[in-house]
Amino acid sequence: QVQHLLDSDSHDDICKLPVVPLSFCDNEKPNFYDFFCGACSSTILGTDYYFCVTSNERLHKECVESPLQIKHPSYPFLSLKLYTPPYGTVNCISCQTSLRLMAYHCPTYKVSMHPVCALKPIPIVIDHPRKHPHPLTFFPKQAFLPCDVCGLIKELIPTYVCVRCVFVVHQDCIYFPHVIRISRHQHRIYFIYSLPSGKWSCGVCRREVDNNCGAYSCNKCSGYFVHTRCALRKDLWDGEDLEGVPEEPEIDVEPFERISDGIILHFSHGHHLKLEITRDYDEKKFCQGCILPVYKGNYYSCMNQCEFILHEACANAPRKIHHALHSRPLTLKVVTSGFDKNMGCFSCDACLRSSCGFVYESIVGDQRFRLDLLCASVSEPFEYQGHEHPLFLALNPEEEELARCRICQEDDDGNNYLRKLNCIECDYIICFNCASLPYEARYKHDKHLLTFREGNEASDQLDWCDVCESEIVYSRKGGFYSCDDCCTTLHIHCLLGKLPLM
Repeated sequence: QVQHLLDSDSHDDICKLPVVPLSFCDNEKPNFYDFFCGACSSTILGTDYYFCVTSNERLHKECVESPLQIKHPSYPFLSLKLYTPPYGTVNCISCQTSLRLMAYHCPTYKVSMHPVCALKPIPIVIDHPRKHPHPLTFFPKQAFLPCDVCGLIKELIPTYVCVRCVFVVHQDCIYFPHVIRISRHQHRIYFIYSLPSGKWSCGVCRREVDNNCGAYSCNKCSGYFVHTRCALRKDLWDGEDLEGVPEEPEIDVEPFERISDGIILHFSHGHHLKLEITRDYDEKKFCQGCILPVYKGNYYSCMNQCEFILHEACANAPRKIHHALHSRPLTLKVVTSGFDKNMGCFSCDACLRSSCGFVYESIVGDQRFRLDLLCASVSEPFEYQGHEHPLFLALNPEEEELARCRICQEDDDGNNYLRKLNCIECDYIICFNCASLPYEARYKHDKHLLTFREGNEASDQLDWCDVCESEIVYSRKGGFYSCDDCCTTLHIHCLLGKLPLM
């Protein structure tokens, strides 16, 4: 006789009151954002649900009916037992959800699965003509078979084979989308089963792509390929399958109207702006777009003497962009005093700095993504003046969270970690906070431009900050600005301020 969860005296935290099947009107199902299972404390969706009339809790059918011991088709010779894992330390090997109150576990192989995944029926045969012309058969002994679609060996994911074609595919790879758009490329990319001869690297992680496995390819850019596992990352792909969806041309909206030669009307300001050339440094002149001073180059200033100034590059910032850090388009907005519930400022999601300048923003439901103008200007490959090689966004989310910036060496804080660029030729890593600092800056008591130096470049000759008079030589973290001609040296915060974009 099989013993189920509700029959068990264990799991005291789980509701043991009578439950009834839960049905929805018009076949409507709960969504990820408003469902919470009272048994497993997760928000993943199951097949059917129960409802407790006393506590008003909703529960997965799989959680309520979970046997205390099962055999999974992928492990026919192992027994998986229901247990309560240590909080926040175990993830489901199938859906990667953090397991809390309930999980099936086998200590021999360290296999842990959510009840919804463990009890999900696995079809013996899948017939999907759009993906493969022949029926695919479930193959339980899969520990040594690389998938012909993603190129990986996933012994914990149901694997299917076609003996006639010697074709191997994971169950989840069968339903990969054919046409998608990712944040790292300006065009749509299409799935192909094999690559042309040659040595190719992935356009996301920059590692080699196996010619014999599936990948995504751009029809417009010769030699652009992306691993399937990289292309379908949640931080790069918006989840939309574009097969059969007509490609609409991008409509570019100019950020300003050109009135005459050197005179424009910018969308952010009501008066005409005139193009000027920087002659003498004035610390009171700063750009309203990026909030940095005007050190050199051309800038636009208001012809009505209202002290509104924009760097020429900031004035030319597009109204809408696709950025490598976000899967959806970003729209350029002006931050006013009433912005974001009268905060009058925002926090950039790449560098975490507060800014009251222009913001590139995307809002989808309750999810917001924001970039300041400095971080939005960073693109791949990024030519950082302080490093000899180009830099890329080649780290996956796990690697990026553990990586440490070469300059500031700051430890990241949970989900709000600084975004980072890395060099694929050496181990150089730099965060967006440091990468977007001006490489050259002005100081009112020095006629030359000061150059940014890393903290480990300090020497006995460049060891005193001219503002706070503390030693630079011990400032191994963060870096500093210096002028070799005048022996001027300043900490970053002493030159730019502790809130440089406010």
